[in-house]
Amino acid sequence: MTGTDARDATHGTHWAPGEHILWRYRDHAPGLRGRVHICRPVTVVQDTDELLAVWMAPGTECVKPVLADGTPVHEEPLATRYTAPRTTARSQWFGGGVLKLARPADPWSVWLFWGDDWEFRSWYVNLESPRVRWDGGVDSEDHFLDISVYPDRTWLWRDEDEFAQAQRSGLIGPEEAAGVRAAGRAAVDLIKAWGPPFSSGWQDWRPDPSWDVPVLPEGWDRTPAHMTS
Repeated sequence: MTGTDARDATHGTHWAPGEHILWRYRDHAPGLRGRVHICRPVTVVQDTDELLAVWMAPGTECVKPVLADGTPVHEEPLATRYTAPRTTARSQWFGGGVLKLARPADPWSVWLFWGDDWEFRSWYVNLESPRVRWDGGVDSEDHFLDISVYPDRTWLWRDEDEFAQAQRSGLIGPEEAAGVRAAGRAAVDLIKAWGPPFSSGWQDWRPDPSWDVPVLPEGWDRTPAHMTS
């Protein structure tokens, strides 16, 4: 990470464009809850009181959850996907890069995907807890349910089967599940109104060609002191 070790991110300090931070998710699984199981080094595009925008470059070394024997999680049958023993593994992000946008209080982030030659493909609304800032990046918990949004303004729910299974497996309780659904409906209202970031022109953004691909640092899974209480 570049220049963030002494940063007190809990007191309103912003990262500068080009800085490297970590975009992390903590696990819901029994016995693992709270541990970092997804970690993606990213480059800051914009960081203000209104919006954090980061770029995950192609080829970035990330951390992802896998089954205890190294099998990809998505290969496990849905009924046991969230209860089978698991660990983490390092892997590269293949395919195109991803631009991630998040307003501080929103229970979701919006990701932009491009195809070959920067042909814009879609937005992806990732329902998640509002991100908690720390000196090296942001942490969240993924809420399983997602929404794809297309350039013609059509949209559809994603991963409803995984959201239902997460509830059956006890990873999300009834109250939290109702909150996730409410967040999803609020996101759909935003889509229907074509509010930001869908109306903000981010699909025309391009990364600075001088940016290096961030490196996955040692201590990628550390928990800052202010997040342990």
